[in-house]
Amino acid sequence: MLLPLKFCVFSAKNNQVQRPNILCWTFALKTSVADVICAGKVKFIWLAFLILLPAVIFCLDDASTFKKKRESMVKTQIEARGIGDKRVLAAMRDLPRHLFVPQNLKARAYNDSPLPIGQGQTISQPYIVALMTASLELKNTDIVLEIGTGSGYQAAVLSYLVKEVYTMEIKEALYKQATERLYSLGLANIKTRHGDGYFGWQDDEKLFDCIMITAAINHIPPPLLGQLKVGGRMILPLGNPFSFQNLVLVTRGVKDYTVQNITGVLFVPMTGEALK
Repeated sequence: MLLPLKFCVFSAKNNQVQRPNILCWTFALKTSVADVICAGKVKFIWLAFLILLPAVIFCLDDASTFKKKRESMVKTQIEARGIGDKRVLAAMRDLPRHLFVPQNLKARAYNDSPLPIGQGQTISQPYIVALMTASLELKNTDIVLEIGTGSGYQAAVLSYLVKEVYTMEIKEALYKQATERLYSLGLANIKTRHGDGYFGWQDDEKLFDCIMITAAINHIPPPLLGQLKVGGRMILPLGNPFSFQNLVLVTRGVKDYTVQNITGVLFVPMTGEALK
């Protein structure tokens, strides 16, 4: 027979069931065990709870610590340098940057500097991510192509702000890691591809509102310019790939394009066709 109520931790008080006790009553309904076994199960559940509680508290404290670091990053590194786009600030305040860096660098994820992510690549300094994103003046209807997925962090920031993000990575290991990471975060408006971004997203004959190149190149890639809508914007570090570059904003016209200098930067070289 089923266990009597008095032997189970299930109880009713003022016509309300106490939530922590439902598990024991459910167990009682599914089994016909002796009172002593039920008591043993209850003790086991409480023991497991007490063992796991410190880990849960640690995770909550950890999340709270990283949230404070994000807020400080946005305030002292980005807003303080003159970036006022509220949507960009909100995205970077919300997105957990520490999930995009190697485990041994998580404590430095919100530092005012780039960090290595393997394969000779880096995750850009938070300010540069914000600057490049804000410079494109994105709309929530835009479709954006990113060249150089890297860790996936920049693509994730863009996904908060636009309709769709297409991103390409030439390093297969980074492509796989970023794809899994972005999928695990539920960022469904990002499409990833492994390939040489110099040639863009070729097979769909798609035109983009904006294109972002996150590696240094000494010229504007004609295939990418051809995939930019008239009136569209492209941002990239333009100059010697092995020295300093200028961050520039390219705007495509009907017959030509204009180039606006933004600031000096230092990015890793774009590889593949770009170096030939």
